[in-house]
Amino acid sequence: MENNKKDSQVNIELSEEISSGVYSNLSIITHSPSEFVADFVQLMPGVPKGKVRSRVIMTPQNAKRLLQAMKENVAKYEQTFGAIVDVEGPSMPPMNFGTPTTQA
Repeated sequence: MENNKKDSQVNIELSEEISSGVYSNLSIITHSPSEFVADFVQLMPGVPKGKVRSRVIMTPQNAKRLLQAMKENVAKYEQTFGAIVDVEGPSMPPMNFGTPTTQA
């Protein structure tokens, strides 16, 4: 039994470069029949051009798992720190990435 437990463990390496993370204040999510693409963008006030800081590509199944994990973690956060208030900001200008639009 102990051996099965050892075999099911996953070791995850986190490099120093990745561990510092990236700041993102906008995410854009698109999809195709076989994958979800999440672009994490840093958009600065008064600057008309944002920069994609990170892109994550995943299967639809993993995207659904991420959605569930985010729901659970937001609920835990709100239990501890109180409700997250969604502040309405100025509407975003239309964005063009030079790629065809995807189906939503």
